[in-house]
Amino acid sequence: MFRKLSYFSLNLCLFVFLSLTNYAQKKNDKIEYRIHPATSPIKIDGIADERAWAEAQLATDFHQVLPMDTSKAMVRTEVKMTYDDKNLYVLFINYEKVPGPYMVESLKRDFNFGKNDNDLLFIDTFDDQTNGFTFGANAYGAQWDGLLYNGSSANLSWENKWTSEVKHDDDKWVWEAAIPFKTLRYKKGITRWGVNFSRLDLKTTEKSAWAPVPRQFATASLAYAASLVWDQPPPQAGSNISIIPYALGGVSANQEVKSPTKLRGDIGFDAKIGLTSSLNLDLTVNPDFSQVEVDQQQTNLDRFELLFPERRQFFLENGDLFTNFGYQNIRPFFSRRIGLNAPINFGARLSGKLNKDWRIGFMNMQTGKNEVGVPAQNFGVIALQRRMFARSNIAVMLVNKETLGYGSVSDSLIRLNNLSRFNRNFGIEYNLASKNNDWTGKFLYLSSFSPDKKNNDDVLAGNILYTSKKWVTGVQVERVGNTYSAEVGYVPRINYSKLSPQVAYLMFPKAGGTVLSHGPTVILTHYLTKDFSEETENEKLIGYKINFRKTNNLFVWAAHNYVKLLNPFDPTGNFAKIPLPTGSEHKWNSFGFDYTSKPQALLTYFVSTRYGGYYANGTRLRLNGDIGYRFQPYVAITMSANFNRLAFREDPILPKELINKQYDLWLLGPKIDVTFTNKLFLTNFVQFNNQNNNFNINTRLQWRYSPASDLFLVYTDNYFSDTFHVRNRSLVVKFTYWWNV
Repeated sequence: MFRKLSYFSLNLCLFVFLSLTNYAQKKNDKIEYRIHPATSPIKIDGIADERAWAEAQLATDFHQVLPMDTSKAMVRTEVKMTYDDKNLYVLFINYEKVPGPYMVESLKRDFNFGKNDNDLLFIDTFDDQTNGFTFGANAYGAQWDGLLYNGSSANLSWENKWTSEVKHDDDKWVWEAAIPFKTLRYKKGITRWGVNFSRLDLKTTEKSAWAPVPRQFATASLAYAASLVWDQPPPQAGSNISIIPYALGGVSANQEVKSPTKLRGDIGFDAKIGLTSSLNLDLTVNPDFSQVEVDQQQTNLDRFELLFPERRQFFLENGDLFTNFGYQNIRPFFSRRIGLNAPINFGARLSGKLNKDWRIGFMNMQTGKNEVGVPAQNFGVIALQRRMFARSNIAVMLVNKETLGYGSVSDSLIRLNNLSRFNRNFGIEYNLASKNNDWTGKFLYLSSFSPDKKNNDDVLAGNILYTSKKWVTGVQVERVGNTYSAEVGYVPRINYSKLSPQVAYLMFPKAGGTVLSHGPTVILTHYLTKDFSEETENEKLIGYKINFRKTNNLFVWAAHNYVKLLNPFDPTGNFAKIPLPTGSEHKWNSFGFDYTSKPQALLTYFVSTRYGGYYANGTRLRLNGDIGYRFQPYVAITMSANFNRLAFREDPILPKELINKQYDLWLLGPKIDVTFTNKLFLTNFVQFNNQNNNFNINTRLQWRYSPASDLFLVYTDNYFSDTFHVRNRSLVVKFTYWWNV
């Protein structure tokens, strides 16, 4: 039955893909902003007193997106745009409807959208409704910039060189920005871009956009962008070469292995070369990532590896070409595999648009020999994407990992580090995005290759999702071969088939009440063997969500789980180091709720709970959440906590060492962000994790002395969480400078 249903679902996905993609014109194409050259010089000071602003077209009469999308915005917003031979200029004038202080979390760059009064600009420079750029600021001038991909998603880890200022008047605040054409990527000669303007005003709890966007979608949805019409093609950026050198010095000590204190000094650089206005070559030599924000740790009680996001700047621009190929848990390429335990010597990436329909991505990275003797390795990936119909695309990818000098490596080193001569993946996928974004989905095929042919296998997967104001419904099907291997990817689970349908419905009470919408959600997830002959795991979840008018929300749920272990597994997440046997079967019921508070308050919090059964007839209590308080706009204090209590009674399959035992797993993470100005930041992040026996302190001081140029001071300290003896510590000073040649 599952086999027939899964193949039916795959065929249905493919049929819907082909049936829904033949659309031409986007929804708001006829809403136009006509941009003209500036008639006077513009000084970026947040004061709109230049003649150029007086003569620019006015965009106003915004449409409300939240809490409802059926009326004009209550708060008045005005936007103007102009340009000269070097910069694109944007001006937002934000009038107040409700008096009082602005809601601002901090002056930190790339702020939390929902916790700040803010303006955002979205531009689709190829008018392809898929990829673009976003720039913005909160009411105290903290900047926001990112790359748009998948039609509405934003990668805020991307940073580039641009300037802006915010000024306050009695009844309004003004944001003014200059974005160099060198920062953008666009096709030479194109005179029509996609554009939209968005504003969030937390005092009225209103999110609005100039071109109307349905409430179920983000205002970044490029399918609903208006048209930015140029009176002449945007100016060529001219010579577009940037060199970003760095120099650092530091000291480190590792008490855990009792190594002597080491002094460190390094230099290196990145380079960005605009081959065309839409195609970029990035180079890196001896890169260093010591200033990258430390990962937020997670308690892992799953049977599979956790995923942490890529934060290294070099891998981010046009990163969606590589990292969004596949699904979250079926990725043939995951850049964090590169340089994981070895230094990166150098690398190159060519990425961007060949024309409106074609995008290309090529990356080659070379790592050196690591400390345990693993030889140098080369990583290569090629991605090619072709636009189909209005917003869909078809893409192919080839990934290669090669161990250099493999023939001279000892057998023991090969076994210990699971080394292979090479590992390759080839994939093809079709991404569906309908005209109005109601239908989205993907159809995917992957195949892996290795020299011994033991890891030659494939993946077949597909999903379809329908999203409307009231309904969300869809199905996902996956089949992963039992020897499929993606050494440069993230595929934590192999040798399975999966079928997962879902449906959710929202009801809207009469206007004016406390509750904005509410409704049920049902998600079914079934894992089977690759040939669909036996079910090995399932989860049946039913929930109910309530969205309040102040944007706080509550979700209550109940679930039933069944698991047949295909490998030994320690239910304490390797805390007790006592595994349950392969083939043992486990069933349990559980329930819980998630609650997110309203963002308008200075004190905000999130609470998540779970209680119920667990493996081997045990019980699990999980209390998870965070609480934050902000001293606007300079200090934001947050405290995250995750507590799991695992209790085991007598059970036939339970190892005797676990009988009548209780385990408490703690993960605590207080964090203080101090933003002295929008150019000087201090972050102190402490994490206590008794599951991996680590207590970590990470302190980072950043001074942005010039646009995209920084001085960092980073201190890291690690202790054993049970004894608080020092494991290792380091101090690094790093200087970077962005130089436009």
